Amino acid sequence: MARRIPEDPIVRSIVNMVRSAQFDRRQMLKGAAVGAAGLGALTLASCAPGGGGGAGGGSNAQKLVWGNWTYYLDFNEDTGWYDSLDLFTDETGIAVEYIEDIDDNNTFYGKIKDQLELGQHTGYDVITFTDWMNARLIQAKQVQEFDYANLPNVTANLVDAQLNALDADQGRKFTIPWQLPASCLMWDTEAVPGGIKTLDDFMQPSLKGKVGVLTEMRDTMGIILAGLGYDPAGAWGDKEWGEAIQWLDDGIQSGQIKNVKGNSYTQDLERGDTLAAMVWTGDVVMMNAESPDGPRWTIEVPESGGMIAADSFTIPNGTESAKKKLAEEMINFYYDPEVMAAVADYVTFVPPVKGTQEAMRKLNPENADNPLIFPSDEDWKRLHSFRSLSPEEDKKYSSEFQKVLGL
Repeated sequence: MARRIPEDPIVRSIVNMVRSAQFDRRQMLKGAAVGAAGLGALTLASCAPGGGGGAGGGSNAQKLVWGNWTYYLDFNEDTGWYDSLDLFTDETGIAVEYIEDIDDNNTFYGKIKDQLELGQHTGYDVITFTDWMNARLIQAKQVQEFDYANLPNVTANLVDAQLNALDADQGRKFTIPWQLPASCLMWDTEAVPGGIKTLDDFMQPSLKGKVGVLTEMRDTMGIILAGLGYDPAGAWGDKEWGEAIQWLDDGIQSGQIKNVKGNSYTQDLERGDTLAAMVWTGDVVMMNAESPDGPRWTIEVPESGGMIAADSFTIPNGTESAKKKLAEEMINFYYDPEVMAAVADYVTFVPPVKGTQEAMRKLNPENADNPLIFPSDEDWKRLHSFRSLSPEEDKKYSSEFQKVLGL
């Protein structure tokens, strides 16, 4: 059924841009042979029209550099660029060098930690770590405070639940949510017709060597803790953690769990090396859209619970004040519900901007009722946050997790 084009010129422009997008950029990833080890050198780095080369912090005050995760912005296969960034540059004259350079919080932090510790420019004017990593940066005083005079859309439209969701940053002075990824259980519908509803389902003999988990500790361990009957956001301690890490170790040592990946886990699923996995919701929508044989995978919030987090904008120390202001202007742009709807229609993660679902009804009514983008009240009851860890806990648990994963 043909959809009526919205009358609003901005929405109409975005609709036309999104409709023209082709969802096959995975081929670009394959062609680039992106792997965790070489990701930094091989990512889909590009410059906005009119933008020059080189990293930020230089003399061109009308250009900024944004480091982000893959599949996290509305890519247009025809233009080879991002439609919303084009719109931002057209409206403001600000060029953005957009670099998909984050595969994993720890590995990306390792890439820029020396500059952060020295207060030097990292090569990025704005980045989007996950909030637990942002808490570390805040505590280490390695990121700058936002000027909310430049962020009226954020003030008006940040969803209430996110304002104080990060205990290290009450009121979002240093972090502004970009996307809210949920991690759940996914499976190949043909190979696993019975589905994966619980942790025990991962252990079925037919899946030996075909199960994957994420290198993000809080996603993987949060799902395991919930599966063992503990609230990941609650007052669990060493005893509960010990049970969960033992479950993971048993799964890996037995060969049941084979693939442990960051963002690149999608390639294992596409090759059939993984048939069931802990994943991020938006990736599943994207993979099905790009599958030449039609939807192949499905995903559910586990009966025992999945995880919800926030990847948030921060301005690292070393970003000069003029670039910081440009970054704030860009962040404010994305907090327009109609702009965020265009992004959400592509990336299919939960958006942090009020009014996005209403804007989506004009842009793509089918996605306005997509529970992976706009979770139902029942889903929200089963989506947990991971409680904040003390520095001592973080060091201890991270070390044990890395050891079990063999990383």
